[in-house]
Amino acid sequence: MRRISEKTRLLWTKILHSPVRWVIYILAGVLVIGFPLLKFPQSAFWVRVAAYTGLYIILGLGLNVQVGFAGQLDLGYVAFYAIGAYTYGLLASNQFGIHLSFWVMLPIAALVAGIAGVLLCIPVLRMRGDYLAIVTLGFGEIVRILATNLKGITNGSQGLINIDPPVLFGLELKTGVHFYYLILIILTGIIILVSRLNNSRTGRAWTALREDEDVAQMMGINTTSSKLLSFGLGAMIAGLGGAIFASWQSSIFPDNFNLMVSINVLCLVIIGGIGSVPGVILGSIALITLPDVLRQFSDYRMLLFGFLLIVMMIARPNGFIPARRPNLEGADGIDHHNAGSPLGKE
Repeated sequence: MRRISEKTRLLWTKILHSPVRWVIYILAGVLVIGFPLLKFPQSAFWVRVAAYTGLYIILGLGLNVQVGFAGQLDLGYVAFYAIGAYTYGLLASNQFGIHLSFWVMLPIAALVAGIAGVLLCIPVLRMRGDYLAIVTLGFGEIVRILATNLKGITNGSQGLINIDPPVLFGLELKTGVHFYYLILIILTGIIILVSRLNNSRTGRAWTALREDEDVAQMMGINTTSSKLLSFGLGAMIAGLGGAIFASWQSSIFPDNFNLMVSINVLCLVIIGGIGSVPGVILGSIALITLPDVLRQFSDYRMLLFGFLLIVMMIARPNGFIPARRPNLEGADGIDHHNAGSPLGKE
């Protein structure tokens, strides 16, 4: 199995470093851009599914900054998603009679969520692994409970309704096609941003932090600023996703931001390949799109889905597209840093 996996990896590496890669990229780009224009049965439904998948790719990229790049396990990631959504919903609805433009609120929602991420990170700077996961899990639940109990602000369990949609040159963006292209544009920018950061000096600092925080600190890396940056950037991306979600659904409720959202995003990051941007994309397709593809087998859909996940985890334990990492294998061929934990060394 290991030899077959190595041969497959080498084959794909050879293809992606040859002129053929540009043909693949161009064809994929044309397909993604032209997908909503294709006419096929239930095309509106599948465009909406694709847009929803794109929204989860955005969330996955944000969590990947925290978990995959910097090695900070965050189980309360949904909190930043909720903060972005409620920031937009409160200031672009009838709740307080404020109707700010979506384009003004988008960076504001991201900034508010980013500040919340930094504020959360400050008291947990010394925590690692399971302890960090427990604290962030509690933070996510606190935000959801506050959204439920602060009835005078968030309208409690009745939620916020009649949230303003984005308006572009007088056109209200309401349909699945509109949000497909909106999400695609924002997603492209986020992919470029996180890819360049991962290949920069900051990304190398995150890699060192993920592999061994003590060694990284002894090498002169400012682990405090690296953690704050990873939490802040990941939270900002989640805030962007929350604002898009609120404007798309035109209503938000506390139950939209439960623990399962964080679990789903973490699962797609792990299944796609921790620290891998293409892996997040493929993982989102597997976890968000595949259940709808299997909808025709409604009685056995989740059974088939679970079976496919088990097969994938056995055949590809490091994810569909593992991130490129330094060669840390010893003479015995075992990756000692990552052995026994899909999240790497704690």
